[in-house]
Amino acid sequence: MHGRRSFVGGIVLLGIALLSAFSVVASTHESRQIYSRLQGLEADRWYLEEEHSRLLLEQSTWASHHRIESEALNSLKLVVPAGNKVRVVSLGRVPQ
Repeated sequence: MHGRRSFVGGIVLLGIALLSAFSVVASTHESRQIYSRLQGLEADRWYLEEEHSRLLLEQSTWASHHRIESEALNSLKLVVPAGNKVRVVSLGRVPQ
């Protein structure tokens, strides 16, 4: 009876060891997948930050006073009105 008990105990320990080994393999695999996903997301973040910097630079270029004036004169054919054509309009009581 004692020999059979040792055999069953050995089988149980072997099963626990195999279960533990498979758990380690599974968690290592999952960890590597998560790390791979992290690297992909970091690459995406780097690309988006670079694109954001380019867009900020482009926005500041388009919003410069010189660029706006140039577009108004050349593309839209706007002109600065003569001094006698300018009117000041008040929408309320003027403080005294």
